[in-house]
Amino acid sequence: MAAQAVQTSAASVPRPEYPRPDWQRRDWLNLNGAWSFRLESENESGSAEFDAEIVVPFSWASPLSGIGRDERGIGWYKREVSWTPEAAGSLVFLRFGAVDYRCDVWVNGTHAGSHSGGYGEFEFDVTAAWQTDAPNTIMVRAEDYDRKSQTRGKQGYGEIRGIWQPVWLEARPQAYVQQAKFVTKIDGTVQANLIIAASKAGEASLQFNFGDGAVCHAENVSLAPGGNLVGVSFQVEDPQLWSPETPYLYEGEIKLAAGDGGTDAVTTYFGIREVGTALFGDRNYRWVTLNGKPVYLNGTLDQSFHETGFFTYPTDDEMRDEIYLAKRLGLNFVRIHIKPEEPRKLYWADKLGMLIMEDMPCFWGNPDEPTRAAYEREAKEIIDRDFNHPSIFSWIMFNETWGLRTDAETLALTGQAGDQAVATYLPETQEWVRAMYRWAKSVDPTRLVEDNSPCNYDKVESDINTWHFYINGYEQVRAHVTEVVEKTYPGSAFNYAGGNVQSDAPLLNSECGNVWGFVSGAGDSDLAWHYRYMMNEFRRHDKMCGFVFTELRDVTNEFNGYYRLDGGEKFFGYEGFVPGMTLADLHAPDFIVIDAPPCQTAQAGTRLSVPLLKSSYSDRYHGQKLLLGWELWHDNLGTRVTGDRGVIELDWNGFGVKAIHAPIAFDLPKQDALAVLALTLRAADGTVVTRNFVTFDVRGGGETPVYDADGRFVAVPVTGFAEQTFAYQWNAIQEGKTNGGRAGAFVYDVRLPDAGELPLLRHADLYFEASAKRLLARNIEGAREKAHGIDFMHGADAAVEYNANTYYMTDDERHESRIRVLVDGEEVASFLLPDNPADSQGALSYQYQEVHNKLDEAGSYGYLCKVVLPSSIVAKLDRSRAFKLTVEADEGGLALYGRNAGRYPIDILVNVN
Repeated sequence: MAAQAVQTSAASVPRPEYPRPDWQRRDWLNLNGAWSFRLESENESGSAEFDAEIVVPFSWASPLSGIGRDERGIGWYKREVSWTPEAAGSLVFLRFGAVDYRCDVWVNGTHAGSHSGGYGEFEFDVTAAWQTDAPNTIMVRAEDYDRKSQTRGKQGYGEIRGIWQPVWLEARPQAYVQQAKFVTKIDGTVQANLIIAASKAGEASLQFNFGDGAVCHAENVSLAPGGNLVGVSFQVEDPQLWSPETPYLYEGEIKLAAGDGGTDAVTTYFGIREVGTALFGDRNYRWVTLNGKPVYLNGTLDQSFHETGFFTYPTDDEMRDEIYLAKRLGLNFVRIHIKPEEPRKLYWADKLGMLIMEDMPCFWGNPDEPTRAAYEREAKEIIDRDFNHPSIFSWIMFNETWGLRTDAETLALTGQAGDQAVATYLPETQEWVRAMYRWAKSVDPTRLVEDNSPCNYDKVESDINTWHFYINGYEQVRAHVTEVVEKTYPGSAFNYAGGNVQSDAPLLNSECGNVWGFVSGAGDSDLAWHYRYMMNEFRRHDKMCGFVFTELRDVTNEFNGYYRLDGGEKFFGYEGFVPGMTLADLHAPDFIVIDAPPCQTAQAGTRLSVPLLKSSYSDRYHGQKLLLGWELWHDNLGTRVTGDRGVIELDWNGFGVKAIHAPIAFDLPKQDALAVLALTLRAADGTVVTRNFVTFDVRGGGETPVYDADGRFVAVPVTGFAEQTFAYQWNAIQEGKTNGGRAGAFVYDVRLPDAGELPLLRHADLYFEASAKRLLARNIEGAREKAHGIDFMHGADAAVEYNANTYYMTDDERHESRIRVLVDGEEVASFLLPDNPADSQGALSYQYQEVHNKLDEAGSYGYLCKVVLPSSIVAKLDRSRAFKLTVEADEGGLALYGRNAGRYPIDILVNVN
C-alpha cells in the first residue's frame, strides 16, 4: 500500500479524550484510530509494504488493534496528518503515552527521536519538520523482542506490543511550562516546583488559579534560554483535604505569559493531603497515616487487564468504572501490579477517591548494569509523570525479588558459584535495591516507598514492612498471621535479608488470597468463606494496618477476583447470614472482630460464648456510644427461628484493637441446625456501621436427626441410592453429597415406621436439598494436576476445568435444571433448580472439607425442596410402609446434599405423623 492519509471520523476515534487530564492544553489533535501497519515478526521479515491497518492505541497482540498477532518483532506504523496550530509560531510536539519497547519516529522523513522503555511517556519536538501547508507523514518503528533486560512487568496475560497508549499532537508557545510538581501540607501550604522551557531570555508572568477562586496567585519570573527551575509557594485558606471519603481536588490553571514568547495555559489540579507513618500511644510500631490520622488500608491487587484491549482500556468510562467497582466494595486502595497505571485511570482515582500503591515494572533477566540503567531511566519517567496524583501514596520499587536474582550460569562464569548453583539475590544487588529505595525517597519525599514487596522474606530497607502469603484453612491462616505479627518488631531479622533488620515501619500484607496455596492451585472456586475469616484474622491484630487481596478481577489463569474478568458480579452470600451484609461490611474502618473459627461443631442445647474485639481506624464515632445488636438464629426446615438476642452499648473511643468487655453468651438450639450468630453495629441514629457473623453446626447427637416439627423423621443418606441412571455420577465431601451429570435419576428405597411404631399414617412430607450440576471437564475425563511455575506469571493456560479444586463460585452465569420427584413412579412434585451455586452459604460444605489445601466442591449448596405428599399416596404408604423415591433431572443434572454438606443439615427426610 502506498503512503496515504488514513481517514478516521471523530465518532470512530478510540479513546478520544485528552490523555492527560492532570496536564492538559487546549490546542491538540488526537492521533488515535486507524494507521497503516506492517509487522516484521522475529520469524519472518514480511512485506516491505504497509499491508494492514491497525487501530491505535491498542497493542498489535490485542483483539482491539485489529491485528491480534502475539508475535515479537518490529511493528511499523504510518499515518498522514494535516494539522495547523491555532497560534502562529507555535511549537509542535508529537506525544506518546507509551510504546513497548524501543521506538523510533520520523516526520516527513526526518528522524524526530528515539525512546526505550515500555511504560514511560515521551514526546518529540517536531516543529522543524512539520508542514502546515501540506499533509505530514508520521512513521513509527516499534521494536519488541521481550529481551530479559526490558522492563516488562507481568505482561503474560496479554502482551503490550508496540503503541499501547494514546498518541497526540500538541501546540505550545515558544515559552511554556514543561512540568510542575505540587507538594502540599495539610495546613494549606503548597509548593509548586516548575520547569519552564524558553526559547530566549526574558521576563514572564506566572499565574495560578485554582479551586474556583480559592487560589489566585501571581509571580514574575526571569527566564533564561532552555530549561528554568522555578519554585513558587502559596497558601490555601481553609484547605479542603483530599481523602478517599472526601476526594476534593483543586482544579484550575497555570498560565505563563512571556510577551512575544506567547501565553501558555495548562489545565491541571492538585489535592491537599499528607501521607506518612506515626507512632500512637505507647506502641513501638507505626501505622500508615493520611492527613495525620491512621488509615486502615483495605486494598486489592489490580492487574489492569482487559480481555480485548489487554492493558489498554477500550474507553474512559471503563477506567472510571474500574475505580467504581473497587470503591463499591468498601475498598480504599488498589495496588497497581508490576506496572504504572494510565494517567486517565489515575485521574479517576483522584476524582472518585481511591488510594493507589503503584509498582515499578520488573525485568526478568539478571540485574546487570545495562538492565539496571534501563530500569532506573524508566522509574524516573514514571515518578515524574505521576507525581501530582494525590491518590498515589506509595511507590513499590520491586516485586517478589523478580529480576533481582542472578542466575546460576552467570554466577558460575564469574566464579561466585558452581554449575549447580541456584539463582541468588546477591549482596551487591541488595545494595542496589537499597539505593533505589533511597533514590525514590530523595526525588519524592511526599510518599511512602517500599524496596521490595516480598514473598521470600528478603526486604532490605523500606517505609512499609510488607509480606505476601497464599495459605488456606482457618487454623493455618490464623497461625501464620499470628506468627508474622509476633515476629514483627524493631530489630527483628524476620522478613529481612543480608543482615538487615526491621525498623518500626508499619506492618501491611501486600498480597494474599486463595488463588495459590492449594495443590495445583485453587482453580476457579468460591473464595467467600475464606475471605471472611481472613478479614477477621487481620483485624484481630492491632499491629496490622491493612492488606492487599489478590485480586480485583479474575485474569486469564487466576480466578480469585472480586469480579469476573468482564466485570461480572460474584455473589459472596453474606446476606444469607445477616440481612443487608455485603463485602463492604468487612472493610469498614470501624469493625467488630469475632475471635472464633468460621464454623464450630457443637452439641444441641449447649451454652457457648464468643469473644469479640473492636477495631477502629477512624475517629468518626470516637466519643460516641455505638450499639452492638446480636441474635442467634437458625433455619428449621425452611422457617427462620430466632433464639437468644441482645444489644450491647459500647463506648467507641481510641484507634486500634481492643477487647470488648465480655464475650457474648447464648444457648444453641435443641435440634440439628446450622446456627448463625449475626452481629450488627449501629450508630445512635440507626446508621449501620458494620455487620459480621459466625456459624455453628449443631448436632442432635442421636441416630435420628432432631428437628422442631411434629411427627417422626426418617433420614435417607443421599449416597444411599439403590440405583442411578446418570451418564456421570460421583460422590463428594466425604460422601456427604452425590452428583449426577446430565439427565438421569437417583432412586432410593425408603422404609417407613411399621404399624407397631406408628399405627396410622395421616400425613407425610419430603424434604431434601438439591441443586443443578454443571459438568466440568474433570468430572468427565478426570482431574489433571498442573505444576504452577513462573510460567503462570507469563499467562500459561490454567486448564481450569481439569483442576481438582474447581467449582464455580456463584455469579451472574446460571446453570439450571428441572427435576421431577416421583413416589412409586407417580409424580408428586417438580422443581426448577435455578443454579449450581457455591459461596459462603455452603457452610457445611466447608466445615467437612478433609484437607485444608484441597477443595472438594467446597461452598457448594442447593435449594430446600419440600413436597407434601397427596392423601391418595399417603393412604398407599399406610399400607405398604415402604416406597421407591425417584429424583429425576433433565440435562442440567442434579446434586443432592446430605447432613454434612450444603447449607441445610438434613439428609433426604421423610416426616410422617
